[in-house]
Amino acid sequence: ALRQACARLQAYARGDLAALAAFPVDLPPELPTASRRVLLALRDIPPGETRSYAWLAARAGLGSGAARAAGAIIGANPAPLWLPCHRIVAADGSLHGFAGGLALKRRLLEHEGALPRSLLP
Repeated sequence: ALRQACARLQAYARGDLAALAAFPVDLPPELPTASRRVLLALRDIPPGETRSYAWLAARAGLGSGAARAAGAIIGANPAPLWLPCHRIVAADGSLHGFAGGLALKRRLLEHEGALPRSLLP
């Protein structure tokens, strides 16, 4: 599994943006149901696109008013590239929160061609 994960990461880095999408992610069994739903909903965001925290909360069944709760959940994302939390941006398109830092979040979105227009030079 580790060898496959490395191969998928290399493919992603070379530009195969879908390389990580189908790779199985085993979430910890003790993870609360709401957290599981939020993290798995991240996989519904195609490479090259972004969604808001409110969209994520609604998609996971928490309601769009639970955007902060969804943000807190993805802050503890155990597999950030496979569960692509970098594709979540603020409603105004600005970048907020990413365990790897905002510079890395920006680079990942640039790599995917998904940097919000408001952030383009």
